[in-house]
Amino acid sequence: MRSIDELGMRAVMQQALKDVDANTHLHVSFDVDFLDPDIAPGVGTAVRGGPTYREAQLCMEMIADTGQLASMDIMELNPALDVRNRTAELVVDLVESCLGKSTLMRVRAA
Repeated sequence: MRSIDELGMRAVMQQALKDVDANTHLHVSFDVDFLDPDIAPGVGTAVRGGPTYREAQLCMEMIADTGQLASMDIMELNPALDVRNRTAELVVDLVESCLGKSTLMRVRAA
């Protein structure tokens, strides 16, 4: 988080993805409790100070932009601790972004 705070999510992700090429099998281990509990309360180990919604979206969008995502696992989502399914819905949004869906394309129910 210190690197994200100092440099910003874009720069951190550029550094993390700099060696990804056409021969890369990119696996994402999505540990949901890396998110700030203000946006993701339904996790096993909530720790304040994680990425915001926009930072998390940018992270996932930049992964999708590589075109090399080959596998993903999702951990630490705990429906018993969630509040009105907020975390589960956020995870779906973030996974969709990681798979290439633009946040601008999302249609929300009124």
